[in-house]
Amino acid sequence: MKNRTPVFWISIAIAAVFVLWGVLFPDHLSRSMLSAQAFFMESFGWFYQLCATIFLLFALFLIFSKYGKIKLGKDEDKPEFGQLTWFALLFSAGMGIGLLFFGVSEPISHYASPPLGEAKTDEAARLAMRYTFLHWGLHAWAIYSTIALALAYFKFRKGYPGLMSAALRPLLGDRTKGPIGTTIDVIAVFATVFGVAASLGLGAAQINGGLNFLTGLPNTFTIQLIIIAIVTVLFILSASTGLQKGIKYLSNTNMVLAVIIFLTVLFVGPTVFLMNFFITALGEYIQNLPSMGLRLAPFNEERAVWVQNWTVFYWAWWIAWAPFVGTFIARVSKGRTVREFVIAVLFIPTLVCAFWFSVFGGTAIHLEHFDGMIISDKTLETAIFYVYEQLPLSFLLNIVTLLLIATFFITSADSATFVLGMQTTGGSLNPPNVVKIIWGLMLSASAIVLMASGGLEAMQTAIIVSAFPLAFVLIMMVISMLKSFTKEVPPKPKAEPQKKRSHDKKAEGELAGAAGIE
Repeated sequence: MKNRTPVFWISIAIAAVFVLWGVLFPDHLSRSMLSAQAFFMESFGWFYQLCATIFLLFALFLIFSKYGKIKLGKDEDKPEFGQLTWFALLFSAGMGIGLLFFGVSEPISHYASPPLGEAKTDEAARLAMRYTFLHWGLHAWAIYSTIALALAYFKFRKGYPGLMSAALRPLLGDRTKGPIGTTIDVIAVFATVFGVAASLGLGAAQINGGLNFLTGLPNTFTIQLIIIAIVTVLFILSASTGLQKGIKYLSNTNMVLAVIIFLTVLFVGPTVFLMNFFITALGEYIQNLPSMGLRLAPFNEERAVWVQNWTVFYWAWWIAWAPFVGTFIARVSKGRTVREFVIAVLFIPTLVCAFWFSVFGGTAIHLEHFDGMIISDKTLETAIFYVYEQLPLSFLLNIVTLLLIATFFITSADSATFVLGMQTTGGSLNPPNVVKIIWGLMLSASAIVLMASGGLEAMQTAIIVSAFPLAFVLIMMVISMLKSFTKEVPPKPKAEPQKKRSHDKKAEGELAGAAGIE
């Protein structure tokens, strides 16, 4: 088939083997993944923590550096999308389903089982929101911005293919066109497949959980399988329409629906408490960011397990999602400057995520802390629907939320098929529909296998394992960018010594003349 690269054939072959492994030997796959998860969590938690911090420091450095004026494209290039559409595109691709799945369930879970101190206290409530901000804030978007910036810069300014391997040319030279480059791109493909498949599994579980809570529909693997099958057809149809139609329209629809439920919960819930909680948690998050971002609890095994299951897992998830989100954000960011790009990708989504969790998680915490409602014992996928039942307009909120989960599901999968198509056709900005369809089917099959072989734990394992080699690639991309940036902005030339001495002699002569000395 035309335009298919070795990366496509190798990736499809390995993905097919993984799916068959899960279909034929699900128990063996489950045991293998649990062993792998324990090994990487216990042995390399420090590595994931350090990587996330490095990417955040690098992003902050770029904002204030002389490289901020470099344009992601030729000097005359203008942005392809308006500001609002651009933000909707990067945000929908970045964290759509996760915000709905964890919006209530993560803060209330931390409140009932905090990383420090006693559960269900005032301090536990503040810690719950502070650590939720950590997991969904600056570190996450710094990881995304790092890889997206590299891909956009090398693609639109240097004219390289939109591939992970191409972004390493300043370091590896022509070796990126051989087996080394192919290996790097295959690693990126698999991180994308596992990261997105996990999100699709979460989306299917939450749709099923919501329908079960509202209608009594059984919450079973079979129902989730049917949900994935229906949504697969929908996102493949959307993917075939291209970036300017399907993904763009769905992303804008997502933003409208998200704003509707967000404002509804904000104003029908304990509004003043939520605003106070948001400001307080944001201040504590900024104040404690360094210590939280580097915390591993080496002297307390119970606390260490908490950090591994939450913080380390999130860093691995964002790294695994980075090729997908980074490629997509890069594709829609042509014409932006480095400074504009990093500020927008780093800070705007962080603030929106913080406000989102303050409203949804804060409402749940208020209901349990002050009103005695027990929400922390609800499952992750149904907690949000239980909160709605305690509020006015619950029917409207339930319907719009289920619709939003479905559209986020479609948008994420739609975007992922586009990105996988790019990665496996030599960086084509318009990959063939047949390639996108193949990857759409493979994503759904991978999600089903992960759900069948262990649910959320299997998804966590796939993410953590696939993120490990990719983290090294991302670090190399940082070095590669810096090497190329220094050539874009050469250092200021030093003053020539001879000219300086000539200037000094002239000044001495003027002084001597002023003093009347011959």
